[in-house]
Amino acid sequence: QVQLVESGGGLVQPGGSLRLSCAASGFTFSNYGMSWYRQAPGKERELVAHITSTGSSTNYADSVKGRFTISRDNVKNTVYLQMNSLKLEDTAVYYCNAYRGIIVRPPWNTWGQGTQVTVSS
Repeated sequence: QVQLVESGGGLVQPGGSLRLSCAASGFTFSNYGMSWYRQAPGKERELVAHITSTGSSTNYADSVKGRFTISRDNVKNTVYLQMNSLKLEDTAVYYCNAYRGIIVRPPWNTWGQGTQVTVSS
């Protein structure tokens, strides 16, 4: 079965950096694009970044463009999110998931537990 295990979150001051990881299993990782989402308290889950199956193309939400970098390792079945210049509004629970084709939407209802990122002074 599909498993997604996010890690790397924590408490960081504004301007700081964190690197999130998501270990995936239960599907052929290299056949799927991967995405990072986040959900802040009282808000809907939003798409932050996504990367194609080969890693050749990436895309970012305007709110994180130039600060976050998504990457993947198809040998380790892991996707990463490097977050720099963190802002208070980046505080959220971060999740990863997969997508297939051109529609960036998970093909299943499975989500991991997420990893909490808190930006606070």
